[in-house]
Amino acid sequence: MTPDPRLRAARRCHNVLNPFHSTHYFSPDLGREMAAVGVEDRDAAYFAVRAAAMGAVGAGTVTAAFYNFKHELVARHVPAVWQAASPEDVLAARARAADTTLRRLIGEEALASKEMAEAAELALRATEACTRHARPLYAAHADLPVPEQAHMAYWHATTLLREHRGDGHLAALLGAGLDPVEALVSHVATGKGMSPKFLLATRGWTREEYDAAAGRLRARGLLTADEDLTLTEEGARLRSGIETLTDELDRAPYDHLGSAGVARLTELATGFIGTALGNGAFPPDLIGKAA
Repeated sequence: MTPDPRLRAARRCHNVLNPFHSTHYFSPDLGREMAAVGVEDRDAAYFAVRAAAMGAVGAGTVTAAFYNFKHELVARHVPAVWQAASPEDVLAARARAADTTLRRLIGEEALASKEMAEAAELALRATEACTRHARPLYAAHADLPVPEQAHMAYWHATTLLREHRGDGHLAALLGAGLDPVEALVSHVATGKGMSPKFLLATRGWTREEYDAAAGRLRARGLLTADEDLTLTEEGARLRSGIETLTDELDRAPYDHLGSAGVARLTELATGFIGTALGNGAFPPDLIGKAA
């Protein structure tokens, strides 16, 4: 079957929108702003900033919505983190960190440009077609007000689009029969996922649990028998099918924007994230198969 060019274009657009949102997760500004409101632990800060839009939720809600974090790690910090800082305080700290991070990585001139205003308008228009049902992280963030400054409005829109796609992606993973660790390991095996070094440092799983998941994938015929994380043909088809289903579940905002709008937003977003990458937005060894 020939891939739908509209879905391919939508995925390309997502691939340059998502990292714009994600820059603050790797920024020292986030740690500083969260420490200022009483949250100094890195894991607690991540769970708090991403979950705060849902309110002072418990560990079960966070584990369910985030999918690939070990519940025991989540429960170590949630709901205790809300005793240190309210969701409202966390959301304000996150916005300050995102603003400072973008000013440093992209520059004041670009943030104040007509291109940034255009990108914000296009991205926000795309979010008009997003849907709340069965999408808890998107729905929670969709209830937040749109910031007035263009670069923060664009960042807010990229957050909505990222979480909308992410919620659908989790449904695709569940349908494919991949548990949280298997989802991580199989993504690493595509060569496009976070490296095991970062996964083991941030998701709460042990090396033994990670290796056991690889063993289960080999038993299903999804990884080759050698010790390298290499997908079999069946494994590659499974991962490709997951991405295709994710594309289908996420097509509404990009269909709403139209082909010309998607192309223009992709062009603008590519320029902005290219500048951020050039200024060291992410660790150089973030992606890859190396442990």
